[in-house]
Amino acid sequence: MRANVLIFVKIAVFIVCLALIIIGQKTAGKLELGMMLIGLAGLLGLLYDYNRKFV
Repeated sequence: MRANVLIFVKIAVFIVCLALIIIGQKTAGKLELGMMLIGLAGLLGLLYDYNRKFV
């Protein structure tokens, strides 16, 4: 049960981070840059969490 919930949370975080990057890329500005950086940090965090099992 716990593993299934964790998978759904990771999928939700991935979708939100991807949406932040796509929305931030449409226009130029400091706010949009911040949104894209937060999205990138989220994706890097998910990648770190995935790779942590194999190191």
